[in-house]
Amino acid sequence: MTIVLGAGDVEVDLPRLAAELTEALRAGASGSGRRIRAAVSPDVTAMVLLPGLAPGIPAYTVKVHAKNPNRSPAITGVICLHDLATGDLLALIDSGPLTALRTGLGGALGAHLLARPEARTVTVIGAGAQGRAQLEALAALRPVESVAVRDTDPAAAASFAEWASGLGIKASGDAEGEIVLMATWSREPVLHRVPPGTHVTSLGADEPGKAELGAELLADALVVVDDPELAHVAADTTIGAVLRGEHPGRTSADQVTVYSPAGLPMQDLVIAWHVHQNACRKSPAVFDIG
Repeated sequence: MTIVLGAGDVEVDLPRLAAELTEALRAGASGSGRRIRAAVSPDVTAMVLLPGLAPGIPAYTVKVHAKNPNRSPAITGVICLHDLATGDLLALIDSGPLTALRTGLGGALGAHLLARPEARTVTVIGAGAQGRAQLEALAALRPVESVAVRDTDPAAAASFAEWASGLGIKASGDAEGEIVLMATWSREPVLHRVPPGTHVTSLGADEPGKAELGAELLADALVVVDDPELAHVAADTTIGAVLRGEHPGRTSADQVTVYSPAGLPMQDLVIAWHVHQNACRKSPAVFDIG
């Protein structure tokens, strides 16, 4: 039986999903970094992600989607969830909300792991869907007291601040956050320096030509990635190595840390399986297509 899951059918338990994704990253799941990427037009990049695999999950994923920063939503496509033993198609899932969730939760996990344990204030640069996904996920992992929002569109920043207040997070105006969450499409660095002890999660270096962070910031920071082969920045270590204790991660309170993930197909699998299991427990017949 194949089920179809649209944006309105995606149900997640963020703390449980965060634990599942953390375990997959710790395990260094196989098939994590292979992908095919092809340009479609000046505005659109089509991406085909080859099978994502993770220990303990009896399924694999293939994702086909397109990115267009000039549209909203900027990401459209489908994730195909297949039975690992038979290859049967278990689910077709809208890739937009799952990719936003994967990227936001993945970035927040890095922030939670590398930021100072007592850090409670956040700056978000980029008041779109990814900025919201990161902040919401981070707030599920640690207390967040306040957020400062930066965006080229003042109305978007104001809307973001109002939304954050619904999470119990107050706006802090121009105050610098101890954790900086980047979520832009920039091809020119927009952040060049931060105070000592700051953690920065940057989601903008997932494709050639994209860059959010200045060279001087990266040169002085501990830089962590999810996959060295996919990363477009020079890295000191990977998040898996930190989770396994093979690298200490942050070593002092005044160290600047950066997490720059490219996004892994196995993360799509972990989230797709989580969502599929939740849907099946609820009422799979509602989504049955054959």
